[in-house]
This record gives sequence, structure tokens and C-alpha cells, in this order.
Amino acid sequence: MYWEYFKIAVKNLRVRPLRSWLTILGIVIGIFLVTTLMSLSEGLKNSIMGELQTMGGDLIIVMPGEDMFSGLMGGNDLTNADLNGIERTVGVETVISMPWGSEIVRYKNEAKTVLITGISFDKTMTLLKEDMGWETVEGDFPRTGRREILLGNLVAKSILPGIRVGDEVTIKGKRFYVSGYLRSLGNNQNDSMIMMDLEDYRTVTGKREGAPMTMAKVAPGFDVAEVVKNIEDSLEETRKRRVGEETPSFSVISSDTVSDMVSSIMGILQVAIFAFASIAIIVGGIGVTNTMFTSVNERTKEIGILKAVGAKRSDIVAIFLFESGIIGLIGGVLGVTLGVVASKGTEFVLAQLEQMFYLEAHISISLILFGIAFSFFVGCISGYFPAKKAAMLEPVDALRYE
Repeated sequence: MYWEYFKIAVKNLRVRPLRSWLTILGIVIGIFLVTTLMSLSEGLKNSIMGELQTMGGDLIIVMPGEDMFSGLMGGNDLTNADLNGIERTVGVETVISMPWGSEIVRYKNEAKTVLITGISFDKTMTLLKEDMGWETVEGDFPRTGRREILLGNLVAKSILPGIRVGDEVTIKGKRFYVSGYLRSLGNNQNDSMIMMDLEDYRTVTGKREGAPMTMAKVAPGFDVAEVVKNIEDSLEETRKRRVGEETPSFSVISSDTVSDMVSSIMGILQVAIFAFASIAIIVGGIGVTNTMFTSVNERTKEIGILKAVGAKRSDIVAIFLFESGIIGLIGGVLGVTLGVVASKGTEFVLAQLEQMFYLEAHISISLILFGIAFSFFVGCISGYFPAKKAAMLEPVDALRYE
């Protein structure tokens, strides 16, 4: 019986191919948007969370500003007094400050503007290797007082192609030698940096004071929340002594807190993305409803004949639901297919453009099945009321319909 319903539904769709495909197109657009945007947003979330997880749970981020976002956007720096206060805080094992800036780097006959950063390698080597996952592919980390630099992975591969360990570069008229280059750190910003000893950085740039942010590693045996409070108290006292301010203007956040914040923000973003993309699916569903109502009006006499030869109301409903369900199913399959292609295409393009994060579209089986099932459900729901209208027709009235 159901096979007969299916054949009747397919036959009716093939009789009016242009109308059928235009109706399917509405569903395709909606599912395409859902699949593309959800897979890319999930990939972005995974990329960011992966970066944060490499830091470990015992790192504390300190930056100027009342919150993390104002600290990132405000353009202010922590002073040397702030950094010294953090280093003296009870429960802090190591502090790593990485001031950065852009400088012209000359290698052979090339001159490129590259992001450089200064690090006290002798104090932070353990933290860099064990907590932040820094590892050289070739060569070694710079040695203090040797005018050596460490290259990010992309610097060695594409920014200054052909550069090798031991080669000489010139920055602000000063010669430096490549000590090694890192494996990829997972984001293009870090992979595009040149790292040098902090004192060399301050000499090259002339920036003798502070850093835009710093990270503190919690000493073994101390609670992260306790150390966060200790750092806040230490910075508050430091700033009161210096400028007499009652209200501190800095943020102290554990890496786990940052991860939770980012996860929550990305979750809200994904809900918003799904809501906006669903509008297109709803529009497609309205198109299915319109098409099915038109089909009911055009096939009134056919419905009368079916009921006259013994078809029940449930049979008529089933035929029209099969028809609308097939529209939704085809739209879902095509929409998911196009969405997967678009997501992977976007991933490829962004990789070529070398964005801040390596964005890998996250296309799961659950997303694919959801897209197809959701489109089928929308198709069936959209076809229910036209199907009910068709089932309620009286055979006599239907047969007399012109």
C-alpha cells in the first residue's frame, strides 16, 4: 500500500517538474545555509578551544582593562611594576610576558614586515615546552646574548621561503641568526611570528616598558582560584602605591575560565546562526504548502474519483504527505551535499589566505542526518494541511469540480 502511495506521489511530482524543482529549491537553500554555517561555526569553536586547551588548566592570563575584551581591544599595557608584582605573588611559579610589534625583516634581497615578539627564554623554557606545546622542527631555542631568533612555522615556509637554520637576517640594522623554527602552533598569528630574547626585542623596538598581557603558571600545591585572588590583590596594591587609584583596571582570568567563556559565546552564536538559517527553511516550507494547496485544487476531480472507488481519508492524506515528504527529502539531500562542498571550499580558501586560526569545517554524521531529517519533517508538516483539506473533500462535490 505504501509503495503505491509513493509511486502516485512521484508521478504527480514528475507531471509538473518545473514547479516541483522550484519548490525543492526553497528547501535546498535553507538546509544549505544550516549545514554550511553550523559546520563552519563548530569548526571555529573546535579551533579556538583546541588552542586554549594546549595552555593547560594551571595558567592565569593577566591583561589591562576591566574585562578580557576591553583588555584585548583597549591598547593599554601592563607596566614593569605590574609584571614584577605578579612575579612576587604567592603561588606564582613562572611569569611569561610576550610584548609584540611589527618590524621590517631583511633576508638576502627580500624585505618583509613580520610580527616579532620578545620572550625571556631562560626563565620560561619549561612553560613554553610543557604547557604551551612549543617544539622545534629544526634547530633549537635562542640562547640569551647570542642575537638568535626562532621562526614560526609559516615564516620558514612562506613569509621568508628558503630561510634555514644559521642564516642571517637584519632587523632595524641589527644582525640576528636563525637558531631554529617551530612546528605549527595551530594558529596563523603565532606561526607567522619571529621570537627573540626579550632584551633583544626591547633593544630593537625601543619598547623598554611593560607588555600588553602576561601569563602566570600556578606553582604546584596551590589552587588556581586562590592564586587568581592573590594576583588581583598584588596588582591592586601595586597600582594604589603608584597612582593612588582605588579601582584596579586589570583582568585576571584562569585559562579554564576563558575556555568556559569562549564555549558559552560560541554556543550562543551557533543558536543564533541556526535561528537565522531556519528562517530560510521556514520560507521553503511555506513554498511547499503553497505548492501542495495548488496541487489539491488542480487534482480535486482525481481525489473525487479515488474516494468514489473506496479510498479512505487516511489514504488521501498519505498520498499528499508522501508527495510533500519527498520534496523535503530531496531538498535535504541536495542542501546537505551543497553545504558540505561549500564548507570544505571555505576551509580551503581560508587556509590559502592564512587567517588567524586554522579553520577546519566540522562535518559530523549527526549534522548530515539532522539536515536530511529536518527537511523531511518540514516537508511533511508543510504538506499536512493541504493533505487534510484534500481528505475532507466530499466525493460528489469533488467530481463536479471544474
